[in-house]
Amino acid sequence: MEFFKHNTTINFMAQRKWAAVLSIILCSISLLSLAYYGLNWGLDFTGGTQIQLSYQQAPDLNQIHESLEKAGFPDAVVISFGTSKDVLVSLVPKEKNSAMMDEAARTQMVNQVLTALPGAKMTGIDYIGPTVGQEMASKGLMAIVIALLGTMIYIAFRFDMRFAIGSTVALIHDPIIIVGVFSFWGIEFNLISLAAVLTVIGYSLNDTIVIFDRVRENFRKFRKADAVEVMNQSINQTLSRTIMTSVLTLMVVLALFFLGGSLLYGFALALIIGIVVGTYSSIYVAGSLTIVLGLTRQHLIVVPKEADERP
Repeated sequence: MEFFKHNTTINFMAQRKWAAVLSIILCSISLLSLAYYGLNWGLDFTGGTQIQLSYQQAPDLNQIHESLEKAGFPDAVVISFGTSKDVLVSLVPKEKNSAMMDEAARTQMVNQVLTALPGAKMTGIDYIGPTVGQEMASKGLMAIVIALLGTMIYIAFRFDMRFAIGSTVALIHDPIIIVGVFSFWGIEFNLISLAAVLTVIGYSLNDTIVIFDRVRENFRKFRKADAVEVMNQSINQTLSRTIMTSVLTLMVVLALFFLGGSLLYGFALALIIGIVVGTYSSIYVAGSLTIVLGLTRQHLIVVPKEADERP
């Protein structure tokens, strides 16, 4: 099954300059948003308390939030957890030093929550200290850096350094736009969202590797074609596969976005942005940048060594 035939002749590289301008604008807006607004870090990174509550009937989340706000918890995050009768209340520290609460202070806070919600029954409680939150943030950043470095090293050995640079820039391009959207709209960024960003890196890399592998094959087939022609030919040949993969994956993620509840909202949103932006960057960032870096046939074709015929 194919949406596009192998003999399509769309000139993708003709728009590479406009695509570069678009990418620069989007990344600049994202970086400015991060510098001005910052990220709305979730409880996993800031530290705080999570209280699991159970009701006899499905509760109204908005009413729960209003009750907690009147009780002195205006920043409380209330989401469905598990069944429709279970609720997860996340309480972010009001001040930096308030995260270092002792057992008595935490017990008093839990009692305040239960007093504000008379119909709720506490089924569990988790406490995350600020040190643990900072460690999670640093390890999450380290995971992204290691993934990018490992990807760059692999592609440099598998293909060429120009491909490695192009793909790495594309993989940096995608997370910047994702976190920029989270920053601009004030969406909570937690460990689940971080997992989605790492997933997007792998997804985008898969598309890029498929195109790069076809580029190498076409350099061997079309000996007189230049790099732009080979890149366009390779993208057209893999276009049907790219569209089918992206559309089918997007359908699943959209189901998670609309039906997965508040707990999966950030995860699904990051994947939706990543699938769209990742498909675009595989063509117009990774592919275009390798052309700008001067990719030629000689960089991918191994020159056979001359045999020594001396006795």
